[in-house]
Amino acid sequence: MVWGILEDKHMAHVPGTVLLADSSDVPAEYRSIPRELLKRGHGRNAHIILAPQPSDSPNDPLNWPTWRKDAILAIVGLSAAVVGAYGPMLSPGFVEISAELNITVNTLSQATAWVILLIGLSLFIFNPIAKKIGRRPVYAISSIIMLTGSVWGAVSQNYGSFLASRIYSGVGMAPYEVLVQCTIADMYYVHERATRIAIWNMFLLCGISGGALIAGYIIENQGWKWTFIWCGILFGILLPLVIFFVPETAYRRQSWEDRLARARMNDSSGELPEKKDVAVEHSEKPSVAPEAGMEVEKKDSFLRSLRFYSGVYTETPLWKIFLRPVVILWYPAVLWAFLVYGVTLTWIVVFSVVNGVIFTEPPYNFSISQTGLISLSPFILSFVGEVVSGPMNDWVCLYLAKKNRGVYEPEFRLPPIIISFLIGVAGFFGFGATVHYQTHWSGPVLCFGLANMSLAFSNASVFGYVIDAHKELSEEAFVAINARNLLTFGLTYFVNDWLAEDGVLAVFNVLGTVFVVVNLLTIPLWIFGKRIRGFIARNKTLGRFMHED
Repeated sequence: MVWGILEDKHMAHVPGTVLLADSSDVPAEYRSIPRELLKRGHGRNAHIILAPQPSDSPNDPLNWPTWRKDAILAIVGLSAAVVGAYGPMLSPGFVEISAELNITVNTLSQATAWVILLIGLSLFIFNPIAKKIGRRPVYAISSIIMLTGSVWGAVSQNYGSFLASRIYSGVGMAPYEVLVQCTIADMYYVHERATRIAIWNMFLLCGISGGALIAGYIIENQGWKWTFIWCGILFGILLPLVIFFVPETAYRRQSWEDRLARARMNDSSGELPEKKDVAVEHSEKPSVAPEAGMEVEKKDSFLRSLRFYSGVYTETPLWKIFLRPVVILWYPAVLWAFLVYGVTLTWIVVFSVVNGVIFTEPPYNFSISQTGLISLSPFILSFVGEVVSGPMNDWVCLYLAKKNRGVYEPEFRLPPIIISFLIGVAGFFGFGATVHYQTHWSGPVLCFGLANMSLAFSNASVFGYVIDAHKELSEEAFVAINARNLLTFGLTYFVNDWLAEDGVLAVFNVLGTVFVVVNLLTIPLWIFGKRIRGFIARNKTLGRFMHED
């Protein structure tokens, strides 16, 4: 037992536990493979044995040039940023928009709730489709829905049409909640992913926080329908980029066992051919598989890369893919992540729903554009949180692993939750208190930013822990965690009525208390997390159901 983490009594090696002091530079999954057959990086990464190991096909996304991968990430990242802005962009003008549509502010906030519900439900539909037939058709369908939904919202003449356009768009928003992470895993090696995930987080940051910031000026100067028009213009630009420059990134590679078997079959002596370490240089011209002595598939032409159906990528039935996120949600690590991430993000969404009411009324009397400017606080503080939290989380993990004689436990990702907890307490309780006691506007605006900063810090621990504890099931785990949209729907549907009845102090005291309780669940996870990982690994029935057929 180290620092209160209970050891598993039945397994010598629990999945997720890593010996960082191991002198071997070979990833654990390739220890049984002859070292001379493993491919390495190039340039300054020439010492790294690549994980995952790429095939010899030029159509393998791992073998694509880095500029091409980064261009794809930029296109889907920009699309995701606009999707992120699409949800909360109307919040600065809630009072004016509800008056024009002849509805109450709470009814308008319920429209946002329905969008969130459709996102949550659609995730469970698009994830099996993307896993079965690939990412490209899902990206294209999503972008088409967002373009047409934006046009629909811009021409809507009444609340019924407006609500229908928002619900329709919610379906299109769903894939960008999880697919970008999957695309990063498809194209990049493990040692390249951290930077790209950070870039992806920056896209989301600019979209969610920056959307309301810009929308305030658009609503005040051009009218609220222009928020949809501008989104339509952006999706009109991005849709052709998705269609022509985002090929399929899902790819079926032969297992190493199959590669070695074929290598022996094609070698007359029955022995593996000698081969020096292969350095992968993102070449587009490989034609022979070194380990098998056979020609590999030809590089796809540009026109062929535009096809929307390129085969089936898993033999697992759709019903099983659909159920896996439901099953993994009840893994304690994933359930904890769902609660911590879901509660924090849901409470932050509440800000976007109520800010348009709180700050446009006395004593603040903000204009629509000034209400939009409130989002500058979470934009700046979230940016600082993202920049600081990742390196700090990695440093804590390495420090604790060093103190633990080189043994790394996924639970070492959890201590920085303390910082997130303290910042979040100040943000949620502070917002309610400063608004209730009518302090200077800088008080609640700062607390709004602190609440967002808390999420930025907790994300590094939440997603880092889930990935390290259940690496092979991270895709299913992300879908399960993002089911938090169902939680967000429940609260945003009635929060303005609750606010009007009980007042902002009572509402945010309740939200703050729930935030505290959920974060305290980190303590039992720290203590029992390793035993739980061991128990799940030993459950053969669960293992057969959750892993690929």
